[in-house]
Amino acid sequence: MSNKKNEFQSVGQAIRDLLNSYRLTNKYDEANIIESWERLVGKPIASRTRKVFIKNKVLFVEFDSPTMRHDFSLHKTEVLALFRKEFGEGVITEIIAM
Repeated sequence: MSNKKNEFQSVGQAIRDLLNSYRLTNKYDEANIIESWERLVGKPIASRTRKVFIKNKVLFVEFDSPTMRHDFSLHKTEVLALFRKEFGEGVITEIIAM
């Protein structure tokens, strides 16, 4: 009698395995982070954001004013902690406000 329990896996795990096999996991995680920007930082900060992108595990955030950039810089440690809690330690190593 075969063990059918080992023959099946969740859809999420199957997708993660597929991403790993094609070495797309990092790009997928980066896209999720960028997509989650407004949800994690809130609408007031997101509405003052011009651009968000990731390069070499560093999240770059461009704001529409120097004042907003400065205010964000004061709290970027807390924001980085939010992203690490949501996506894990290795996905984002730093945030740079521009």
